[in-house]
Amino acid sequence: MKTRCIRYEGRVQGVGFRATVLGLARGFDVIGSVRNLLDGRVELIAQGDSKEMEEFLSAIRESPLAGHIQHEEEVTLETNTLPSFRGFKIV
Repeated sequence: MKTRCIRYEGRVQGVGFRATVLGLARGFDVIGSVRNLLDGRVELIAQGDSKEMEEFLSAIRESPLAGHIQHEEEVTLETNTLPSFRGFKIV
């Protein structure tokens, strides 16, 4: 199982970003969370096999959210700081 942390920049808060990501996640075999950051970005942490993760991230990029994303950055998380997930949720 692969864990990825993606931080999205742009007009990503106040536009239904997290709710849309939650809805998209239900169509894939992924678990994790999405949350607003204090600096105006949105952080996605998701776990799943590589193929499901790529398809999920592609679905986000191809959704109506694409117009709100100016930049996305993948962040490496330390193994000992990874949260334990059950399902997918907004935090």
